[in-house]
Amino acid sequence: MAEIAQDAAARVAELKREAATHAISYIQDGMAVGLGTGSTAKFMIDALGERVRREGLKIRAIPTSEASAAQAQSLNIPITNFADDPYLDVAIDGADEVQTGSLFLIKGRGGALLREKIVAVSARKFIVIVDESKIVTDLGTHMPVPVEIIPWGWERVENLLRKTGAKACVPRRNEDGSLYMTDNHNIIIDCDYECIKDPRGLADHIISITGVVDHGLFLDITSEVLVAGAAGLQRLKA
Repeated sequence: MAEIAQDAAARVAELKREAATHAISYIQDGMAVGLGTGSTAKFMIDALGERVRREGLKIRAIPTSEASAAQAQSLNIPITNFADDPYLDVAIDGADEVQTGSLFLIKGRGGALLREKIVAVSARKFIVIVDESKIVTDLGTHMPVPVEIIPWGWERVENLLRKTGAKACVPRRNEDGSLYMTDNHNIIIDCDYECIKDPRGLADHIISITGVVDHGLFLDITSEVLVAGAAGLQRLKA
């Protein structure tokens, strides 16, 4: 059983690497690029760093987390900011779920949803890279919706989030039991909705709650999804 699980994990990792490697073909000299966060984005940043090293690719990057920034800097990928580059040519990131047809997303399992959304909406083209397990008919099928909130009064916000239809709202915690803190020094509550039939309505409801900074529903943002699966690479467009 352990060997089967290891083989499956290795296959998923290979699919992620395949999608990530293809995604960087969208990046050209002189571009300002948004770099995502998470296991799939890590493969993408590694591949991009290799292009910088081997081809002398000249780009400027805005990472979506401190971890992605550290990885980019270790690969000599130049870092920029929104003062110098208010708009990005392209941003590339992974997703926790992708809804077929709409290309609506759930993101934020890695804890960087706020920066990821800022970067995504600032990009002229937002490319999402996933393996085929992330494709769903309805959002919420496998993943909760992360909601980033300010720490003060979080218990009140948690109670209000439960009234949005979630069957469970769980504050994210570290291994020692302390509340998980984002790079923005906020906390995350993971809200399980089982199946989201009205993503826009839910997004509006969540963001209307005072104390909520943002949520992991990425709607009407995605330009294209690259899906790596057993049958090869598939492109999905809204």
